[in-house]
Amino acid sequence: MRRLAQERPWLTSLLLLALAILVVLAGWLVVAIVPDDPMALRESGELRNRLLAVYTRLTARPTQTADLAPIAHTDGPSVGVNTFLEQEVEEAKLRRTLALARDAGIGWIRQEFPWDDIEIHGKGDFQDRRTSPPKSAWDKYDRIVNLSNEYGLRIVARLDTVPAWARPPGSTFTHPPTNLDDYGDFVAAVVSRYRGRIRYYQIWNEPNLAFEWGNQDVNAAAYARLLQVAYTRAKAADPDCVIIAGALAPTIDPGPHNRSDVLFLEEMYRDGAAGYFDVLSTMAYGLRSGPDDRRIAYKDVNFSRPILLREIMVRHGDAAKPIWLSEMGWNALPPGFPETPRYGRVSEAQQARYTVRGLQRIQEEWPWVGVTFLWYLRQPGNWQASQQEYYFRLVDPDFTLRPVYEAVKTYATRPPVLAPGYQPASQWAIQTQGAWRSLPDAHADFGSYRLGEAGAALSFAFHGTDLDLVVGDGRPGVLQVAIDGSAAGVSLPRDAADRAVLALGSAGGSGAGRFSLAQGLPDGEHNVTITVVDGMVAISGFIVQRTPGFPAGLLWTGVGVAMVWAVLWRLVGRE
Repeated sequence: MRRLAQERPWLTSLLLLALAILVVLAGWLVVAIVPDDPMALRESGELRNRLLAVYTRLTARPTQTADLAPIAHTDGPSVGVNTFLEQEVEEAKLRRTLALARDAGIGWIRQEFPWDDIEIHGKGDFQDRRTSPPKSAWDKYDRIVNLSNEYGLRIVARLDTVPAWARPPGSTFTHPPTNLDDYGDFVAAVVSRYRGRIRYYQIWNEPNLAFEWGNQDVNAAAYARLLQVAYTRAKAADPDCVIIAGALAPTIDPGPHNRSDVLFLEEMYRDGAAGYFDVLSTMAYGLRSGPDDRRIAYKDVNFSRPILLREIMVRHGDAAKPIWLSEMGWNALPPGFPETPRYGRVSEAQQARYTVRGLQRIQEEWPWVGVTFLWYLRQPGNWQASQQEYYFRLVDPDFTLRPVYEAVKTYATRPPVLAPGYQPASQWAIQTQGAWRSLPDAHADFGSYRLGEAGAALSFAFHGTDLDLVVGDGRPGVLQVAIDGSAAGVSLPRDAADRAVLALGSAGGSGAGRFSLAQGLPDGEHNVTITVVDGMVAISGFIVQRTPGFPAGLLWTGVGVAMVWAVLWRLVGRE
């Protein structure tokens, strides 16, 4: 080695450099793979999933998801749960279930309003004569709506399942109706009854699966027609309602019985569905890998699959519409379960970690996702404990809290933070003080802006390195901006009092547009306060961006390797 160093010093240097690079990469790999609790690596599949996360992060292809576009219906709480409240008999248990959701920081429930349980016996007949004496079929759903509103939970009402009188004889309850106008009448009845108490309605569920389409070949054109009828009737009953397209099930089946969600969505656009939904819906199950599996492929169903659907939406000019994830989770199937796992299998500890990390990744990387509904909160009874689907639960029928519930509660009850992407001024994480008004924004693609008078202020936390302000119109006004309590990190001019200020309109600066407030901040959480100093200012929103810094662990590993390299060079280079 010494002789080689003397005769060919450049080769020795090259070998040492290669060794240094390998050590640095090894150090980075250890930092990336080893969890906070190293004992977690002993759990089945954990090491594989962490290695897969590292590999797919390094090899992930660029995506075309229009992350900085203004996107409607992304300004509310981001975590919801699926519920089965129509099956609960005792009001005390119903209240306890809703309280558990509220106390965990959950803002939404996705609840079925089955057509065959409301308009049961015939068209226009909303009496339930399955019990004696007959009663209104609306009663249980009125109770669900009233109590959900009482507990501060927003509802997505899922409208599907067809009564026998409205479908072909001998068909299953998921068969589409014989007459689409019958379904339209039902949708109009529900929306009219709950106007002002429910705003969000999902039209059907998993229309790309045969089971959810009457055990027959699925048909995107037929679903598009059903969606059109439902959308038109719902908007006539309540112009302010929001229509969510039936959640597409992630599958690689080519059809015709089951149809790939990717192909089915393309066909929906081909068949004219674009004008008849406000929100697209799909599912994000981890199945056999973790939340950081970044493989994106038509023939691969994993947590990243919603990206494929978002890219289709962008290509079809629908970037301003969001995706809501109607179901998300990992299956904690117990050891010794007698069937081969259909949905993968994780431990309850993994289920808790993966669910929270999945929610974190959605917030950090997918600004086009509005609400994620976990599958599921609780069932009223344990009669499905023999089914694999049962073990997605957050809470047992007897109200025993599973580890995943506690983990979600810790995550969702933290103060809200603006994540990367376009964030409208109506974002629930933005706090206002003083005189602000919310007005329709003719200068933005959707929604409203906040109009603030002199003395009004707003504040929020954001996670990122760069922050831009989007101003809605050109009226004159002056803003003062502070980040982390001072003007030091603000990229704006200073006034005589050394305050960071932005003059707008005829007050001496530009009018409507996008203005940089901060660039190159340390990657992390920052607190912002914006005060209207003079005039009136119309704020449309903010654009948060994140440029991760060089990992500290990798940096120190590199420094250490450089020192070792220097010592080795001196040793092998001696006479």
